[in-house]
Amino acid sequence: MYKRLFQCIREYKRPSIATLLLMVGEAVIECLIPFITANLVNQIREGTDLATILQTGALLIAMALVSLCCGGLGGATCARASAGFAKNLRHDLFHKVQTYSFENIDKFSSSSLVTRITTDVTNVQMAYMMLIRIAVRAPLMLIFSIIMAYIMGGALATSFVVIIPVLAGGLILVARKAMPAFRRVFKKYDTLNESIEENVRGMRVVKGFSREEQEKQKFATASENIKNDFTYAERIVALNSPLMQLCANFNMVFVLLVGSRLIVENGGALIDVGEISAMLTYGMQILIQLMMLSMIYVMLTISHESIKRVCEVLEEKPRLVSPQNPVTEVKNGAVDFENVRFKYAATAKKFALDNIDLHIASGMTVGILGGTGSSKSTLVQLIPRLYDTTEGVVRVSGVDVRNYDLDTLRGAVAMVLQKNTLFSGTIKENLRWGNENATDEELVEACRLAQADEFVRSFPDGYDTYIEQGGSNVSGGQKQRLCIARALLKKPKILILDDSTSAVDTKTDALIRAGFREYIPETTKIIIAQRVASVQDADLILVMDNGTVVAAGSHDELLKTSDIYREVYEQQTNGGEADE
Repeated sequence: MYKRLFQCIREYKRPSIATLLLMVGEAVIECLIPFITANLVNQIREGTDLATILQTGALLIAMALVSLCCGGLGGATCARASAGFAKNLRHDLFHKVQTYSFENIDKFSSSSLVTRITTDVTNVQMAYMMLIRIAVRAPLMLIFSIIMAYIMGGALATSFVVIIPVLAGGLILVARKAMPAFRRVFKKYDTLNESIEENVRGMRVVKGFSREEQEKQKFATASENIKNDFTYAERIVALNSPLMQLCANFNMVFVLLVGSRLIVENGGALIDVGEISAMLTYGMQILIQLMMLSMIYVMLTISHESIKRVCEVLEEKPRLVSPQNPVTEVKNGAVDFENVRFKYAATAKKFALDNIDLHIASGMTVGILGGTGSSKSTLVQLIPRLYDTTEGVVRVSGVDVRNYDLDTLRGAVAMVLQKNTLFSGTIKENLRWGNENATDEELVEACRLAQADEFVRSFPDGYDTYIEQGGSNVSGGQKQRLCIARALLKKPKILILDDSTSAVDTKTDALIRAGFREYIPETTKIIIAQRVASVQDADLILVMDNGTVVAAGSHDELLKTSDIYREVYEQQTNGGEADE
């Protein structure tokens, strides 16, 4: 797990190593300064000359400046290394998510993925920063301080034999008590982000049903749960400070009492004022470094949970990958389903699709009707291999979709969903998702065929009109027509419209379908719709119910043979006449 993370250091190895070396230099100098200061105090007590004092003072100033430079440069290189490491980690996570199939995405909620790429990466970054800076400096300072304390104070340094185990044991106990609460927080962050995401995406629904207060309460509950866990954990971690003060004060009292008695009884033969001064300084350094190590322990323990969550994303294997020797050309838009059965999870008891046998010739227009939950969308998602069949084979142009290069297959299939997405940017930029090299004339032509040109030109900035995030500044029908134009620019072998004209009137719907016949006559067109009028002129109409195709044929044929189709047709047509 850690080996995988260290692969993200890459071009930031040099600043990382530089930080380690600078921290070693700073630690060595910081431990030498009290030693030299103690000798200077003893020399002054013995009556040394001014030149020696000035010379030693200059040495101390130089050492302090070098230590300052090491610390400052170490901070700069550490910031560059840790920020660069986090950048690479976010890059790898995002690129990994792009390789996921829908099945992989279903495993992680979108809110959890957002938390992992943001909050968890920040925690890992903080841990890495501590690892290359404080986690190197603190142990070195601790070891050097203990050695120098024994050199300067001799037997007096045995006080650390008592203090260090007490402080270390107390800090470890505090950290272990706090860890379960910190671990719980991350899962609750997922819940909090999910609440925010759902509320922002469904803002119109929230306001339409006047559910603002309930949503506020839902968010407040998630936020309160995080606060409670953090408060509990921080309350325990706060015990570090009084424990530290207790040990520091004990050390100070012990050194002053015992050291003063030794000086009085032995006349400074065993220990002198300078040594006591150094002992107090080294004692404080030892305690501070133990405190720093406890902070590192807490941070690394917290980050370990984040590291696990990040590595889960990095190590997740894409369920759908291109074969070793893939087919790299889709010759036409013929589609065949042969004994296809599909379920979303291996443990699912029921198949979402069952016994699908179907042949669609290239260039045909196929309509699909069916009630909610009849698996219409599931059927078409197997064509661009967004999911793999559980049983049976789906073929495009006579080739098993599993034998195609994924980019090639999906490049030949364009899908327009009922709730398709527009991205932040101009209308031109959104349209060029279909073909990044499309000319302005091609953009206009595609919009004309999708019945979008007229309303686009009505905007003050025309095709340079800026689309807000999610297309919030255009209507549902306008958004659908722009998405259809974007799909047309792709000039696909297969065009799938998944209820993507539901927000436009029947006249516009008919004009769009007429544009398809004119612009992409050789493209296979599969239209999922709720209105019979949207598929009435299709070459083949499929009626689906409960995951199976219960009827297939032309409009006239189905009126004679399919009770479901005839009932829907009569409800829509007779209902319309009655309303009029």
